[in-house]
Amino acid sequence: QLDVAITASVRASSIWRTRDDLLKAIPGIGQVTRTLLIARLPELGALNRKQIAALAGLAPFNRDSGKHRGNRTIWGGRADVRTALYMATLSAIRCNAVIRAFFERLSQAGKPFKVALTACMRKLLTIMNAMLKNNQPWNPGTA
Repeated sequence: QLDVAITASVRASSIWRTRDDLLKAIPGIGQVTRTLLIARLPELGALNRKQIAALAGLAPFNRDSGKHRGNRTIWGGRADVRTALYMATLSAIRCNAVIRAFFERLSQAGKPFKVALTACMRKLLTIMNAMLKNNQPWNPGTA
């Protein structure tokens, strides 16, 4: 019943409905991810790619001090958005040719699984951000 109520709320708003329809076309993005992004990341489509990645907690931050070069890790941001993108990216690696090719390229370059997956999460988020910013449907040729 809750899923039906959430879907009805999204469909009732013309702005949310437009966003949902654009995001629905991306292979690997399901209903739960779409509704969570619409609800918890209303800035999607309004910020640039660096800002949206930092807001979602997908921007790598360095831990450097003096001559010491520390690790680059992601932290901060909205954890629920990051969790939803993690699951969506696992699905997108299997059914989205653009994300799969990017993941395979990173894996062949020797990147660990989670590093490559995090990079794919950020790429998927920036694709969604650009789609909503330009109000353009999914096009694998330009992604």
